[in-house]
Amino acid sequence: MHADTLARLAETRLHRPAAIAEAAYARKKAEGPVGPSGKCFVIAADHPARGALGTGGDPFAMADRGDLLDRLRIALDHPGCNGVLATADILEDLLLLGSLEGKVVFGSMNRAGLAGSSFEIDDRFTGYDAAAVAAMGFDGGKMLTRIALDDPATPSVLEHTARAVNALAERGRIAMVEPFLSQWVDGKVVNDLSTEAVVKSAAIASGLGTTSAYTWLKLPTAPDMARVAAASTLPTVVLGGEVTDIEAQRESWAESLALPNVVGLTVGRSLLYPADGDVADAIESVVNLL
Repeated sequence: MHADTLARLAETRLHRPAAIAEAAYARKKAEGPVGPSGKCFVIAADHPARGALGTGGDPFAMADRGDLLDRLRIALDHPGCNGVLATADILEDLLLLGSLEGKVVFGSMNRAGLAGSSFEIDDRFTGYDAAAVAAMGFDGGKMLTRIALDDPATPSVLEHTARAVNALAERGRIAMVEPFLSQWVDGKVVNDLSTEAVVKSAAIASGLGTTSAYTWLKLPTAPDMARVAAASTLPTVVLGGEVTDIEAQRESWAESLALPNVVGLTVGRSLLYPADGDVADAIESVVNLL
C-alpha cells in the first residue's frame, strides 16, 4: 500500500505543488486542542528530520516514508487520536492525503540538533517558524529544548526557544516546549529523567518568553509525576519516547493523566511501530486510557 501512497504524493508534488496550500486553506480545523475525552492524544512523527530513524532495534525503521505515512493514517483514522506533531514534509503529505481533517496540528520547529552529532545541543530552528504555523492554519509549534549546563550552546538554545514562544503567542498559537536537563556522556547527549531533573527543566521552560499564556510543556515520565506536575501550572502533555514495555507504560500514563494539569499524551514511535505490528490496536489501547 505504501508504494501507491508514495506514487500519488510524488505525482502531486511534481505537477501541482500549490495543492499543499490549497489543502491547508480548505482543511477543516479542530474545534479545540483537546478531544471528546477532555484530553489530547497527539501522535508524534518529527524524528526523521533530526536523523533519528530507529526504533524497536531497527536503526532505519522510519526510513520508508510511504510506510510511515500509512502508519500515521491508521493512527489518525481513530477519532480518539485528535492530533499530530511533525515537520513540514510529513504534515504536507498528510494534508494531501486528507488525513488532517478536524485534527490538532503542531509543527516541529527546531531540528538542527542532529542525533549523534557533535553539535546536538545547538538545536537551531530549521523547521517551522511561527508565521508558517499560523499561515498553514495549524494550532501550534513544538520546540525541543535540551539544557546542558556543560555546553556553551545552551544559552542560545534558551534564547531562541523564548523567541519562538513569543512569536507563537503573538499569533495566538500554542508553544509546546519539550525541555530536558541533558549532559554529554562518552560523546553522546543523555537526558536526565530523574524526578528532580524533570522538575527543574519544567521550571526553566515555564519561564521562557515574555508571556506563558500559550505555553504548554511536553515532559517525559518521571518516577514521581505528581512532583513534576506540581512544578508548573502550565498545561502539560506526557511524551512517550522509546517504550519497551507498553503495558507498564500505560499504567504510568494513566497515573499521569489523573493529575490536574496533565492534559494529554504525545506519543510516536512506540505506537507507530509496536512489537506486534498492529498500529490500530496500539492506538486503541492508549485511547482507552483517555
